[in-house]
Amino acid sequence: MSQGGRRARETRLGLRENLPQFLLLVAVNALVGGMFGQERTVVPLLGETVFGLAAGAGMLSFIAVFGLTKAIVNYYAGALADRFGRKPVLIAGWIVGLPVPLLLMWAPAWGWIVFANSLLGVNQGLTWSMTVIMKIDLVGPRLRGTAMGFNESAGYAAVAGAAWATGAIAENAGLRPGPFLLGLAFAVLGLGLSAVFVRETTDHVSLEHSSHDQAFGPQMTARQVFAIASWKDRTLSTACRAGLINNLNEGMAWGLFPLLFSNGRLSLSSVGLLTAIAPGVWGLGQLATGALSDRIGRKGLIATGQLTEAVGLAVIALGDSFAVWVMGSVLFGAGTAMAYPTLIAAVSDVVPPAWRGSAIGVYRLWRDIGFAIGAILSGVLAGLFTITTAIVVVALITAASGVDVITRMRETLPGRATSVDRV
Repeated sequence: MSQGGRRARETRLGLRENLPQFLLLVAVNALVGGMFGQERTVVPLLGETVFGLAAGAGMLSFIAVFGLTKAIVNYYAGALADRFGRKPVLIAGWIVGLPVPLLLMWAPAWGWIVFANSLLGVNQGLTWSMTVIMKIDLVGPRLRGTAMGFNESAGYAAVAGAAWATGAIAENAGLRPGPFLLGLAFAVLGLGLSAVFVRETTDHVSLEHSSHDQAFGPQMTARQVFAIASWKDRTLSTACRAGLINNLNEGMAWGLFPLLFSNGRLSLSSVGLLTAIAPGVWGLGQLATGALSDRIGRKGLIATGQLTEAVGLAVIALGDSFAVWVMGSVLFGAGTAMAYPTLIAAVSDVVPPAWRGSAIGVYRLWRDIGFAIGAILSGVLAGLFTITTAIVVVALITAASGVDVITRMRETLPGRATSVDRV
């Protein structure tokens, strides 16, 4: 039998059938999340205490640059994955990420921190996109929510762990360079695992494509995919908008929460713990919510999640004690756990496998533009008014997004989905 025939016979879809590679990709995405999490507690405090920046648009510029870079790279990562394969793009992302912790350790001026975050945006856009796409490739159409639950759980549990750990290290060893040694270890290990042990998944795409009903036709250009996902299909466009709002509030939280909590005269380790709670609940919760969306559907979880996020943000904004901030952070994390993996699963439900990578890239483009919008909006509001005002405004925007999902989005879960709904 030829090598191609043998490979075709060995390629199977399903979680159990691809469990070793699936678990390896879960581990790789935990390292991706750790690279992100190394900044959550320490970098906003660096801006304030080392570089003398106040809470405002200038200080939150590092988040805006990260979000814009990651959003653009997400878009091209999906198309590159469809054209050249998933593994080469994954490896390229890790190579770009290697200098990031070194720059954070030794940056002599704030501009170097901003530049490091542009590299981090490229790293996250390439590596996180590939772990998402590759898991969806492996499991096939029945367990997309479960796959995304595992992927996002690993990533954001690692964000939480790194946020807490860097806060604890900073309290004992200072803001630099100690906390960022973790990020250097994450980058080296992630590159090694991806280069040596991760396998390409394009054969799984071909297998699924051979039996897929292509609702949007056999071929799509990048421009056509962008138009369909962004405005022509009501469900996809609503998912893109909801994803943007999810990361709008996340960009605000990344920049302002450490400052809000530190203004409450808490220790660095307590600030790190509070900063870690929301992504920790978010990360662990996705193990349940991703699988739950495969049983009860996507739409209800997305809408309920965004409304819960809004309540959590309001509690944090109006609170003034450690206990209240813990409660608000738990609600914020739980709501995000409901919406975050479910949105990616919904996008994957709607599009055919031939251009799934490109469509997910468009979704992640819009979603991660939310980082930049959230950083700029909340920075301006915090500078003109107060941090509390900024958080309340973002809470209201998030609640409005939940209502938008209820009114515009259709159910997409296979077996429950309605017909394609174009604008």
